[in-house]
Amino acid sequence: MTWHAKLALNYTRQADKTSVHFTHDGPLRILKSLYPEGAGICHNVLVHPPGGLVGGDVLDMDVRVTEGAHALITTPGATRFYKSNGHRALQRTKLHLEPGARLEWLPLEAIAYNACDAINHLEFELEEGAQLLTWDVTALGLPLAAQPYEAGMFEQHIEWPGRFLERGVISAHDDLLLSGDLGLAGHRCLASLIFASGSPITRQQREALLEGTHALLESAPGGMLSGVTSPNENMLILRGVSPVVEPVMMLWKTVWAFWRKELWKLQGSTPRIWSM
Repeated sequence: MTWHAKLALNYTRQADKTSVHFTHDGPLRILKSLYPEGAGICHNVLVHPPGGLVGGDVLDMDVRVTEGAHALITTPGATRFYKSNGHRALQRTKLHLEPGARLEWLPLEAIAYNACDAINHLEFELEEGAQLLTWDVTALGLPLAAQPYEAGMFEQHIEWPGRFLERGVISAHDDLLLSGDLGLAGHRCLASLIFASGSPITRQQREALLEGTHALLESAPGGMLSGVTSPNENMLILRGVSPVVEPVMMLWKTVWAFWRKELWKLQGSTPRIWSM
């Protein structure tokens, strides 16, 4: 049996409180809204009870954050793309931020199991003054469980229409990509952390963020390769590869906390679900 699950989230701000209204179809929903940083920032945990996607499954998520609202969305665990049954699995996420809105879209890692056939598609649109913090962390196989990524296809797609497009097709048979020095160099976890702004980031702020991030990268766990760039005046992107997920997630959480402090003067602790 395959699923086509849909979830639509709409965040609004009234009387200094961000609230969410949602609709869903199929096994995809959010848990109770939490406010660990005060009423202005709504935290939600997105859950998919089946626990993963098999061939033919489609997960559609649509998130809208209206003017002045601030939402943080994460997951309780990894998204798993299992071995294909001859059909392709698709996770499709669309984010739309209205003027002055803020969104932190922070799902935990996606795991591409051996012999999967899957697409993980993220698209976002930001209006004037809107700001997005998001990451994408992908593990190829389960090397520590002796389940390497030896067959299959995984496609990543991250797009801000008209401003940014990153699309990668990772075939398990592409040894030059997986093991070559100009590819993943034998690493099996790849990740991006993105800050996007609907209005240009000032040069002073970009330089401060880049300088502070470079300092954090100097203490990155051993075995990782990482670097941060500003591809245009509206974005910062941190990219990294590692043999396994854990060092990447540790560093990404540290840099995420630094960026939100520098950008928004927020000191909030990490979501509780990450430590459960």
